[in-house]
Amino acid sequence: MEKMGLNVQSDFWYDKCVFITGHTGFKGGWLSLWLQNMGAKVHGYALRPPTEPNLFSVAEIGKNMSSSEISDIQDANKLRNVMQTVRPDIVFHLAAQPLVHYSYDHPTETYATNVMGTVNLLEAVRVTPGVKVVVNVTTDKCYENREWVWGYRENDPMGGFDPYSSSKGCAELVTTAYRRSYFESTGIALASARSGNVIGGGDWSENRLIPDFLRALDTGEALEIRSPLSTRPWQHVLEPLSGYLMLAEQLYLKGASFAEAWNFGPTHKDMCSVQWIVEHLTKIRKDINWQYDGKLQPHEAHNLKLDSSKAHSQLGWESKWHLETALKKTIEWHQAWLDKQNMHAFTLKQIAEYESSHVTL
Repeated sequence: MEKMGLNVQSDFWYDKCVFITGHTGFKGGWLSLWLQNMGAKVHGYALRPPTEPNLFSVAEIGKNMSSSEISDIQDANKLRNVMQTVRPDIVFHLAAQPLVHYSYDHPTETYATNVMGTVNLLEAVRVTPGVKVVVNVTTDKCYENREWVWGYRENDPMGGFDPYSSSKGCAELVTTAYRRSYFESTGIALASARSGNVIGGGDWSENRLIPDFLRALDTGEALEIRSPLSTRPWQHVLEPLSGYLMLAEQLYLKGASFAEAWNFGPTHKDMCSVQWIVEHLTKIRKDINWQYDGKLQPHEAHNLKLDSSKAHSQLGWESKWHLETALKKTIEWHQAWLDKQNMHAFTLKQIAEYESSHVTL
């Protein structure tokens, strides 16, 4: 059964000046291309792409951007100067150190990027005239995980066992403090957005299940699985991005009433175990084997779910692509890349497919 869900309003984004930190990353690249396709003037600020290959290069994300600054979010002076030059209407903050395992080995870098990088971004906004909206993208892992079987809501406490999760909980606290201390009185609408485990074409990160699966597929090696029974809120990258865009629209049009934290997670049925994902993928591609990696691993949460009822009821946002579709689209994107197709066009094609999809009940 299908019903038409509320969509991102393309007309709203036409000619808007948008500043994205982290535009060379996986999420930032998809967001940048989607905004470009809607006619926004997109300016990016980020480090060089973190992997080779990478979405930014493969899909030619920078081709139609208004500007692309390759710099560090920790360089507060450079960030401020670039933002004051651009003078955006809307800011999306996605620049981050996004990997749990990497954070165990590099905690100082993780906190510096994810906490002080957020402070630097918000300080730059404070001194830049004309900014109306800021969306700070954090993570589902920002919550104090109690291994509950139900989803976390936006008013549950922040926490985090590992440095990455903790740093994102800190970034949420920073966001709340800046909203109350500075932005409420100046009319800048600041919100935070928390999504699930995103998947999709163009992610070559280390120690992530789908990229690891695709690497094993390409090399013919066995896929090693760390935590087969761990449950995560899996979703295609376009799902939370649509939420961020819809949230930014409402922040721009209605301001303070939407300036708070928001969850954008998948439906309950798409919160599946790692083992379910692998077994489903091996049905699609039977030419791959997997095995359990029994080595001692750093701690990661076992159960992780999000309650997105607030976004459903107040924004009209709902998931369009269930997990089976998300996995299929990810495999299709990767195969198109292997076939040397035009990945700029193919990525735009998948965005158009998502925009025209109905919500499946």
